[in-house]
Amino acid sequence: MRPLWRLALLLAPLGLLLAAPAWAQVRLKDVVTIEGVRGNQLLGYGLVIGLQGTGDQLRNTPFTQQSLAAMLERMGINVADARVQTRNTAAVIVTATLPPFARQGTPIDVQVSSLGDSKSLNGGTLVVTPLMGADGEVYAVAQGPVVVGGFQAAGQAQSISSGVTTQGRVPGGGLVEREVPVDLRSLESLRLALRAPDFTTAVRIEEALNGRFGAGSAAALDLGTVEMRVPPGYRDRLPSLVAQMEALQVRPETPARVVIDERTGTIVVGAQVRVEPVAITHGNLVIRVTESPMVSQPGPFSNGETVVVPRTQVEVDDQRGRRLATLPRATTLKDLVDGLNALGLAPRDLISVLMALKASGALHAELQFI
Repeated sequence: MRPLWRLALLLAPLGLLLAAPAWAQVRLKDVVTIEGVRGNQLLGYGLVIGLQGTGDQLRNTPFTQQSLAAMLERMGINVADARVQTRNTAAVIVTATLPPFARQGTPIDVQVSSLGDSKSLNGGTLVVTPLMGADGEVYAVAQGPVVVGGFQAAGQAQSISSGVTTQGRVPGGGLVEREVPVDLRSLESLRLALRAPDFTTAVRIEEALNGRFGAGSAAALDLGTVEMRVPPGYRDRLPSLVAQMEALQVRPETPARVVIDERTGTIVVGAQVRVEPVAITHGNLVIRVTESPMVSQPGPFSNGETVVVPRTQVEVDDQRGRRLATLPRATTLKDLVDGLNALGLAPRDLISVLMALKASGALHAELQFI
C-alpha cells in the first residue's frame, strides 16, 4: 500500500483530500468534553467612537443618536435640543465567550459588529460596554480600540475594498466582573460528552478508562455520553484525575462519509468508504460562442457611415470519445483513489459521478454537502 502522502498527491489534481486514517490514536481530550466545563455566550450593545467620517448617519439610525445623547447626559452634557450631525460614531453589537473558570479581572477578547449604516469601524474605539449573559446579569465589561482586518479606499472614479470593515475585534478588551460558580469537588462522577457521537468510540473510551482506573470505573451510557466515577483517592484532587484521563490514547471510529463542497469543488473521502464493482461513463456537451466584431469604415470622401459588423463563431463538442470505464471493487482507500483517478474527471464532474454511485447503491458511504 502506498503511503498516504503519495495518495494525497494523486488526489490533488481532482480536488480530493484524504481523511485521517481510522486507526489513528488520539488523546481523550481531543475526543470528548466534560459536562459542565464550558463557556458562556455574552452579548452587549455599545458605541464605537473616533471614526473618520465612516460612522452611522444619525438621520437614518435614530438609536445611534439616542445612545449618543444618553451617554453625553450621563457625563453632564445636555444635548436634548441640539442637532448632532456627527459621522464619527457607530452603534455596535458586542459579543464574547466567557471561558470556564474565568476569574474576576481575567481579560477576554470581544467581537464588535456594526448595527447601523456605518461604512467602516477602522480606527474606532469601543467605549465602556457591559456584556450580559442569558440570565440578564452583567458578567464582563468591554472597552478598547477596535482592530479591523479589512480596509476601504475610494476616489472620485474608483474605489477598492478588501475584507469586511464593519466588524472587528478588541483583543483583551473585556474584563470579567462576575464569575460562574462551578464546584467540581462535590461531584461523585464526571460525564464525558463525545464531540462526534458513536457507539464504538464510546465503548473504546469506556475500556480505556477501566483499564487505567480499574474495572467498573467508567460506563458508556449512550453513543454520546460516558460516565466516569470519581475514585476515592481522587475526591480531593479532581484536576489530577481529569489530567490523567485527558492523556489517555483512544482510537475513535470514523464513519464512511464523503464530504463535498460544490462551491470550491473540494471532495474529502473517508478511509472507510467502499465501492462495489460498477461501470461508469460520463460526458458533457460543451458549446462555445465567440464574438469577434469587426469595424467597417467607408472610403475617403464618401458619404458612407462607420458600422460594426458582427462575427459569431459557434463550436460544439459532445465529447463522444469518452469510453465506458469499469470501476473495480474498492476494498481499501488506495483502490478507491486509483479507480477515481482512472476516470480522469474534473472535480465537479467527479461530484456528479459520486452522486450517481450513491443512487445506484454501489457507493457505501454517506454524502454530506457543505
